[in-house]
Amino acid sequence: MNTNWSHPLEQQTVRQAFIRYLVPSILGMLVVGFNFIIDGIMVGHKLGSTALAGIGIASPVYTLFVAMSLWIGMGGATLYSTHMGEKDLLKAKQIFSKSITIILLATLVIGLTAFSFKDALVYALGANAETFPHAADYMNIMLLFGFVFTIENALSIFVRNDGNPNTSMYAQITFAVANIVINYVMLYILEWGVRGVALGTIISAFLALLVLLTHFFKKTNHLTFTRFKWNWKLLSAIALIGFPSFLAELGMSVFSVSHNVSLERIAGTDGVASFTVLNYIHGVVLLAFLGLASAAQPLISYYHGAKQRDREKQAVRLAGWTAGICGVLLLLIVQVGAPYFVQIFGNFSSAVTDNAIYGLRIFTFAYLFMGINFVMSTYFQSIGNAKMAIWITAAREMIIMVALIALLPAFFGITGIWLAVPLSELLVLISITIYYRKRSLAERLNQLSIHN
Repeated sequence: MNTNWSHPLEQQTVRQAFIRYLVPSILGMLVVGFNFIIDGIMVGHKLGSTALAGIGIASPVYTLFVAMSLWIGMGGATLYSTHMGEKDLLKAKQIFSKSITIILLATLVIGLTAFSFKDALVYALGANAETFPHAADYMNIMLLFGFVFTIENALSIFVRNDGNPNTSMYAQITFAVANIVINYVMLYILEWGVRGVALGTIISAFLALLVLLTHFFKKTNHLTFTRFKWNWKLLSAIALIGFPSFLAELGMSVFSVSHNVSLERIAGTDGVASFTVLNYIHGVVLLAFLGLASAAQPLISYYHGAKQRDREKQAVRLAGWTAGICGVLLLLIVQVGAPYFVQIFGNFSSAVTDNAIYGLRIFTFAYLFMGINFVMSTYFQSIGNAKMAIWITAAREMIIMVALIALLPAFFGITGIWLAVPLSELLVLISITIYYRKRSLAERLNQLSIHN
């Protein structure tokens, strides 16, 4: 154990540290989110709504790879920061080395295995005769080369947890700017269609990875590869703590597939296209909330490892209030701007446009609760309470949401599909409130019994 060094979090107040992590985390995520929107605009204008729907259908493959990187990346980085708080530098380095190795091997195996039955997979994700060529072009590139952005995404998490949120932000900006430029070339100059869009994503992730590698040349860097043994107990801890992050991203696949399948059944390709437009906008909001939670995670993990409970609780309160305020602002912005947001993706039929505007205005009530749910899931994950973090994630993105999306359309038609997520987020927040109050009461009673 090495105690001869001082972490930057020891030098700052909780508010100062939170802002130091919050600004680059949210800015980086928003830049990436706007990049996805610009991608959608270019695809919509150049290739039309069917190609846009095809990308939407294949997007769960991209989400799955991101989920893998977050699973091991967040699990490993949380333990990394906890051990840094305990001043156990050697264990922290071993966790980093093991995490990156696992991510590389896992995503290579999954990508190559899925590629062997790629056509069946495209249809299983909701493609029809119209959307299959576009979905297949996008998915095939992702399956073969997705390991590039899984390594980039995981390394970004570790760099942020190593006290360098700015380099993570610079990597995200590099990814976003490069992706816009490369995709413009692919679509409008080379005219490679959806296949070119997928290649642009991979190349951009590689350039972002190069930016992240500059962290290894800084004097403050503690991320060094070191020899390790396959300690299955430690591997299980990484997998368990990171599992809520995997579920969160996997839940996006469930979210996309369930909405695509339901809308295909009720409204056909126009319904899927309207959801794809909504999903581009929703993706930006999710990234903003993820950026907020990502800013709180290194602080909570470090304070928890250092046994600084008051600072840990203060970080959670700051993140929770920030999420609540952001949720209200986002709701108001989307309610007013929905028609303009939809129109920038292209000149679609009135069925697609009207459906997307109507869906957005209902769907965005979820933002009142979603950000707080993100923060609380991250909090429980960061202190090692994986059980509660898993419940929050699985309930809001799978269990309750899927149940509602299966039941509500029978009573409310397409409106029921748009209502499923807001109601799911509300019900989960209620469950968190009940659990947190019972937990706080139990802690107070325990303290009283100790004093007596």
